[in-house]
Amino acid sequence: MNRITVLDDYQGVVSRLDAARLLDGIDARLQVLHEPIDTEAALIAALRGTRCLVLIRERTTITAAVIASLPELELIVQTGRLAGCIDLDACARHGVEVRDGSGNPIAPAELTWALILAASRRLVPYVRQLDAGRWQRSAERREDEALGTVLHGRTLGIWGYGRIGARVASFGRAFGMRVIAHGREGSRGAAEQAGDHFVADRQRFFSQADVLSLHLRMTPDTRHIVTAEHLAAMPPHALLVNTSRAELVAPGAVLNALAAGRPGFAALDVFENEPTGVQAYLSHPRILCTPHLGFVEHDTYEAYFENAFAHVKTFLHENPHAN
Repeated sequence: MNRITVLDDYQGVVSRLDAARLLDGIDARLQVLHEPIDTEAALIAALRGTRCLVLIRERTTITAAVIASLPELELIVQTGRLAGCIDLDACARHGVEVRDGSGNPIAPAELTWALILAASRRLVPYVRQLDAGRWQRSAERREDEALGTVLHGRTLGIWGYGRIGARVASFGRAFGMRVIAHGREGSRGAAEQAGDHFVADRQRFFSQADVLSLHLRMTPDTRHIVTAEHLAAMPPHALLVNTSRAELVAPGAVLNALAAGRPGFAALDVFENEPTGVQAYLSHPRILCTPHLGFVEHDTYEAYFENAFAHVKTFLHENPHAN
């Protein structure tokens, strides 16, 4: 029987999705693995006998060594858009087909706005202190207290005015914020068409934003594109938000910038070397951390896996026998 393996289903929900019913009646067994696999050797062992592999975004890297060690593997499906987690050259050499899906801006844009609201009004510190029996407090000591702020009348900076960035910008306008944008010419045109102001100078863009949200694709050109110098230009009260990719920011730059006082706060949904990479940020009193939840919600999962399992079903229909 054909084996279909799904990696990194942290919540254990994939087999319960309506999309999983697409596999009913086909000659295949669905194997869903829940925990992260830390080593290449363990990954190879876990995937032995797998003919079709489904990846949940970029949670696991499929290297040339992994592909070479799995002669039964014939199809890899990436939920969402293809990213850099699959060695495509190795797949071509070993005859492994690769398919991907499509992205959806709704879930990541809504999470971005949830982080902006929560960080601006200090919701998590207030909830923690309430759990500890302290009413209307955000810190154990009064000398550490700070009031939250409203968004109305403040400036929202969007770096990368694509589908997600444009949606976040629309939320900002609805809340009475002034929206400024930065990025390539495509961002300029989209921002100006929406009535938002485009700021071409990067330092000036950082210096004007009360809330600055990153919405860039991860490419060789954008890796570490946000530098310590950029962050140092932000106002002391400003909030940096990253729900895109941790690697957009230079290593250590966020923690160093907060220690220097510019910006004053950060809200992060992405970290280098997830999940362990979050540890350096968790205890910081001015950072709100979430565990890469941008796409993690029911409708997005249903869409991702409807697409992924349709690819698998078509492949097995067209290739009923293993090579």
